[in-house]
Amino acid sequence: MHYDVFNGDADGIIALIQLRLAQPQDAVLITGVKRDIALLQQVDVSKAQSVTVLDISLEKNNTPLTKLLNNNVAVFYVDHHRTGDISKFINNEHFTGLLNTDANTCTSLLVNDYLDNRFAYWAIAAAFGDNMQQSAQQLVNKMGLSIQQSSFLAELGVYINYNGYGASIEDLHFHPAELYKQLISYKNPLSLMTKTNSVFTVLKQAYQQDMAKAQSAKILVDTGVCKVVELANEPWARRVSGVFSNELANQSPDKAHAVLTLNPSSCRTEVNYTVSVRAPLNNKQGADEVCIQFATGGGRAGAAGINKLPAANIDEFVACLSDYYG
Repeated sequence: MHYDVFNGDADGIIALIQLRLAQPQDAVLITGVKRDIALLQQVDVSKAQSVTVLDISLEKNNTPLTKLLNNNVAVFYVDHHRTGDISKFINNEHFTGLLNTDANTCTSLLVNDYLDNRFAYWAIAAAFGDNMQQSAQQLVNKMGLSIQQSSFLAELGVYINYNGYGASIEDLHFHPAELYKQLISYKNPLSLMTKTNSVFTVLKQAYQQDMAKAQSAKILVDTGVCKVVELANEPWARRVSGVFSNELANQSPDKAHAVLTLNPSSCRTEVNYTVSVRAPLNNKQGADEVCIQFATGGGRAGAAGINKLPAANIDEFVACLSDYYG
């Protein structure tokens, strides 16, 4: 039995689309909301013969990966997040890894290189969705796309990414596995340009409605170094937390940004937030270093987050963000 384990955001979904268009494979799909990255533990070791892992931190899946390899399960792992210590995996005969933590690459771009640009239009959409504007534009230029085609792929990537954010699957418009199944029917994502009532149309309308509400976000801090805003405990707020962070970063590329979204689990005795952090686009490093200072933090250099930041630690977080980039 083969398992495909992938992040529920644009990068994870599109990385798998590229791979399975090139290498069809019957598989058990394991995915979830974007923040659900401890996915490898869901693989049934007793049944697995091989596993493909896409766009989830190896550092956060070290233990289940070790268990799989110890049971002689072949693992193909592609990712751009923090890896932790990978010395024990590198020489394992059952492990193949494409791991690159450079701030200007993403999992779909790594897969695109692996497949020699075979489905590069999909990779462009993923890069735009992961807010890697420069990398996406470089591939646009290489493939000779028009402005209209490039703009469409940028929108598509953003909308797929937007769909992955939420506290639970119930917050999402599409389950990531279902979204993958619908999108893989298009070898060329530009085919969606002429489709009416498509996934693209549904997500575009929902995205625009949710982002309109985000414009009234409460500003907690706004300095020359960073901007921190707060969103309410609402499904729409959880859905836009990541893409809104990207929009703020694009608007002020010299600042670091953080979006704090009140968690559904909060109560009077324990108020806590999900935090999305973006390093300045003109200094794409350190977001993960800021977030890992807190118990549930992680991510990558350009974009990272904290799953549960207690309200009592907000001032400490803001100070860390300001000090790091100040």
